Amino acid sequence: MTYGILRKAGCALAGALLCATAAPALAAPAPAGPPAGAERAAVAAADPAYRVLAFSKTAGFRHSSIDDGLTALRELGAAHNFTVDATEDAAAFSTANLARYRAVVFVSTTGDVLNGGQQTAFEQYIRGGGGYVGVHAAADTEYDWPFYAGLAGALFHSHPHNQDATVRVENRAHDATAHLGTSWQRFDEWYNYRTNPRTTARVLASLDESSYTGGTMSGDHPIAWCKDYEGGRAFYTGGGHTDESYTEPAFRRHLLGGVRWAAGMTDADCRPETGYTPLFDGSGTIGWRQAGPGSFSLADGTLTSQGGMGLLWYAGREFTGDYSLKLDWRMAGDDNSGVFIGFPASDDPWSAVDNGYEIQIDATDATDRTTGAVYGFRSADLAARDAALNPPGEWNTYEIRVTGERLELFLNGRKINDFTNTDPARSLRQGHIGLQNHGAGDEVSFRDIRIKTGTGPGPGPRTGPVKGVNGMCLDVAGGATADGTQVQIWNCAGVPAQSWTTPGDGTLRALGKCLDVSGGNTADGTKVQLWTCNGTGAQTWTPQPDGTLRNPPSGKCLDAEGGTWNNGTRTHLWTCHTGPNQKWTLP
Repeated sequence: MTYGILRKAGCALAGALLCATAAPALAAPAPAGPPAGAERAAVAAADPAYRVLAFSKTAGFRHSSIDDGLTALRELGAAHNFTVDATEDAAAFSTANLARYRAVVFVSTTGDVLNGGQQTAFEQYIRGGGGYVGVHAAADTEYDWPFYAGLAGALFHSHPHNQDATVRVENRAHDATAHLGTSWQRFDEWYNYRTNPRTTARVLASLDESSYTGGTMSGDHPIAWCKDYEGGRAFYTGGGHTDESYTEPAFRRHLLGGVRWAAGMTDADCRPETGYTPLFDGSGTIGWRQAGPGSFSLADGTLTSQGGMGLLWYAGREFTGDYSLKLDWRMAGDDNSGVFIGFPASDDPWSAVDNGYEIQIDATDATDRTTGAVYGFRSADLAARDAALNPPGEWNTYEIRVTGERLELFLNGRKINDFTNTDPARSLRQGHIGLQNHGAGDEVSFRDIRIKTGTGPGPGPRTGPVKGVNGMCLDVAGGATADGTQVQIWNCAGVPAQSWTTPGDGTLRALGKCLDVSGGNTADGTKVQLWTCNGTGAQTWTPQPDGTLRNPPSGKCLDAEGGTWNNGTRTHLWTCHTGPNQKWTLP
């Protein structure tokens, strides 16, 4: 049994404008979640009718909230075009019966609830493309069934008393969490799990263990996640112990989003994700610069394009080598925007057009310039694109993966384009990134822009001396590790103070800290020092073909001061002139 994604494919094939007539732009939600009844307004377009099986058999502790959970599911189904069949009869787990359902919700099940034949039927259902939603004690179920442990993602270990806790929302693109702010205050029973699902699932939300007592997962405490699993889809939320959860609007919308995703009514990137550094996390636009007309507004941790044609570009760092760039985006209607990569620093937005590559966002444009295309160079695989694309009003996730001069594009975790640059005047693996504000009437929003560098097959981090003028070495004065310690040059001695690592993220590191421009200043003569690594542009250094090391935000170079150079000569920032005191050899 294979489930097609009828709603999304039909919407994309019909054109985004048709979808948009049923999908007005969403107002920015309050950080704590939507008001009562908002679960209907937050879904962009009507889903086709489908059925969901709600299973609540218990062979251990029985939660009083099960009945409230079933009532909430029925009410959500009535509002969103799905029918809920509720049962505690495990005989419902037959091949013929399961084929009727797009998703199966385990509503606080406990203990061993299925026999061998029923387990086999359910495994076949998932492998055929079926969906699973686990609610709260679904993690306290079937401990001796390895398939189920993998499906649920993690199993119950213990819990403290019911209490308020802060939930950190890690992914605001998934339909189960897009309505939430970056944090969510809730009262519930907070499970500890036997294993951490982060390496096998995309964590959507986690607990701040400092906000309550009794957390035992060493500060990394996932509480909701999703994953593609052996051909099917699996979503789990640890919330839902209390009766009151199921009248809480934000939790109801969270549950609805899990059901819709598991049933294939919406898509998301549910691949595991670790090692990304935020470029925009919603808190501000430090490091970003507007080029050309128009702008981006910032509200609810979201950048939204206004006017144009301009470009908001990340001036804090130029990216070289292999990397994976991820970002979440949403169109309000039939809109136009794009993500630019591989262009030089410039406050002229047309420099990005002329020298870089645009990954298009516009579902109704021509094939070589529609959503998923490398604009003007290569169309997306439109069938794959249509199967993965969420319509206006819903969030999508791009991954732009650069390996050498090859660009692979993933939409909601599905590969939709594969392009290789052959233009000697352009390069995918060197330059800046930017977001286009296309023009009046085009409203496209962006969230959670993050990057992971050094993702390709090339060499890993390198460690050794950084050699400069007269063969002297870049040196941390006195081998001290305090923030603000002067970086100087000194005769090479092979000591730790002269051992620098280039980890591939644009930084230079020694003694566990980073080479840093004091205060992020740009004036000639600004001190270059050692400082705790913080991911800012003051700690990024780009090797140039002429041997200089340039700090991209300032456009200036690492310089050994003066005209004669001896042990203890200080380094500072200076206008680039390619003299011998600005030439450096990296490990």
